[in-house]
Formats: sequence, structure tokens, C-alpha cells
Amino acid sequence: MRLALVHDWLNQVGGAEDVLTELVSLFPESPIYTSLYWREKMPPAWQSWHIRTLWTDRLPRIHQHHQRYLPFYPLAFSGLDLSSYDVVLSNKSGFCHGVRTQRGKQRALHICYCLAPTRYVWQYDAYVARENLGRALKIALRPLISALRHWDYAAAQRVDHFIAISTEIQARIRTFYKRDSTIIFPPVETARFEPVSSDQIGDYYLVLSRLVPYKRVDLAVRACTQLGLPLLVGGSGRDRDRLERMAGETVKFLGYVPDAEVPLLMARCKALIFPGLEDFGITPVQAQAAGRPVIAFRGGGTLDTVREGETGVFFNAPTVESLAAALRQFEELDMAHTMDSAAIRQHALRFDRAIFQRQLRDFVESAYAQRR
Repeated sequence: MRLALVHDWLNQVGGAEDVLTELVSLFPESPIYTSLYWREKMPPAWQSWHIRTLWTDRLPRIHQHHQRYLPFYPLAFSGLDLSSYDVVLSNKSGFCHGVRTQRGKQRALHICYCLAPTRYVWQYDAYVARENLGRALKIALRPLISALRHWDYAAAQRVDHFIAISTEIQARIRTFYKRDSTIIFPPVETARFEPVSSDQIGDYYLVLSRLVPYKRVDLAVRACTQLGLPLLVGGSGRDRDRLERMAGETVKFLGYVPDAEVPLLMARCKALIFPGLEDFGITPVQAQAAGRPVIAFRGGGTLDTVREGETGVFFNAPTVESLAAALRQFEELDMAHTMDSAAIRQHALRFDRAIFQRQLRDFVESAYAQRR
């Protein structure tokens, strides 16, 4: 089975790149086609991958500012003919599912692992609101977004099988693309985390996140300040100054937290606070793998990863008042110590990378066998 991997861009490391790393592990001989690759800034291990870039990789300063070249990606990917492969597996949050997989009678099977239907195309108003674009620019961009939406929908119809990362994304695939999908949760390296004994649990709540507005870290900062609860905020980003100005004496900012320090920091917290709306959200699964409950906004991926009353609690509205009410309940019932750490960890193992690899390999092989 000759298989090609397709990825939107390789100039940053995030959840999409964690998935790609697992795909490379599953299919180590497969080439990776991508719009750009910032070789000098990306992990050294990537240099052993079979990375093949498109013509967009040569555009001026695209590595540093890939968002500016939004209209070019559909053009680049739709010009990429991968019909000579048996299977094309795209890892998509942007436009990489638009590759060509048929030429004459020659046709590759296209499976799309969909991290999200392209957000700035289908959720344009919400996206530009959090990016603080000026009103004139928002209006000027609408014709372009409309054209991209038509292209994106047409490209989605050429995909043979969609895989969604959560029920949230499954619903969006159905709404925006009118397509069915199978859910395979993203991989989480649960072996990095393990619970500590109850006497080692500290007196602090924890947020680990990029400090940007849409992550809604402000809710956790304001709620813990209001209630006088100790909160550690790990992470960096452009929103840090604003968050520090609203924080009270019980809130401490840690800045960037090295990967090696994350497991113990999680295992000793009273609970992880996850205040944003995410497509999946790996951090809550990591906290649960460390045996710690999660206090999360009721929406998005946490509906799949958190079991209310067993592995965490939800707050219903993205407001300080709603989160504060959940924190009060958590404190009054002493859930930090009454929730079963072993049971919480056992739940997290459902999302382990080994399960992801087995499910994805089985899906690809089954789909390929049916095609043959």
C-alpha cells in the first residue's frame, strides 16, 4: 500500500503536529506533502522525515507569517496530483484536503483526518472577533471568504472518508460539508503522567494554556481572584499583561513550563481549570491521566473527555459567575480528595496513543481493502 501524508503547514508545533508525529510513526516510509516547512525552527527529529513542500514554500516570509497567504493554499493544494498513490491520508485543519486524487482512471483512496473544518472560512465572525481585525478589513475580506467557502465545500466532496477528532467536529463536518464521519480521538501520551498519593496534592488550581484571548484564561483568573483561591497559570502569550492586571494576590503566573515539569505540576493540583471552548483539548486528558479532575466549560471536546461527577465538573456559561459557582461546589464537596484518582486515570487511558494508532491503522487498512 503506497500511502502519502498531507499536512497544512510545518512552521509551528501544536496539536496538529502531535497527530502528524503519530502518523509518521505509523507510516514511516510515507512522504509528507505540505505547503511550507520552516526547517531551522522545527524539531530536529523532523529532518529525518520525507517532507516535500509545494511552491508556496518559496513565498517571501511565509514561514513567519503564513496567515497572510490565505488565498494561495487552495491554489497550491488543488494543483498537487497524488493520484499515483494507493491511499492519501490528509491531516487537515486548513486546505490540505483539496489535493487531487484522481487523474483519468487512476485514483487514490482519500481519507481525511479532520481536526476541524477550516475555522476562518466556516466560523469567520467568531474568528475575526478574537483576532481584533478592523471593521473595514472584516468587510473587505468577506468576498474572499465566500469564495474560499465554495472551494472548501467542493474539496470536501472529493474526500472518500472523513475521520473526526470529536463529536463537536463530527457535527461540524455534517453541518458544513454535509458528510458523515467516524470518530477517532487524537493521541495522548498518557504514560508521561501518573497520580500521586493524596497527601502530595497541593493547595492550588492549575491552568496550562497559551495566553491568548480565545482560551478564556481570564475567566479562571477572575473567578479565583474573586473567591480568593490559589491559581497557578502556566504558559505564555500576548494576553499575559492583561491577565496580570486583573489578577489578585492568589494568582501566580509561571510563564513557560518545560515539558519535563508538567506531569508533576498536574498530578499535584487540586484540579485543572479548562475554561475555553476547544475542538478536542489534550490538556484535560493529560490532567486526568495524572489522576486529577477537570473543571471545564460545558462544550466542545470536553463533552467527550470529561465525565461529570466522575472525572470532573462542568460550568455552563462562559462567565466568571458560572465558573465561580462550579469552584464553590468543588470546594464545598472537597472533590479534590473525594474523586477517585485511579478511576480518573483509567478513564484517560481511553485516549492513549496506542489506541489511536490501532484504530487509525485498522480504519485505513479496512477502507483500502474495501476499495480493492
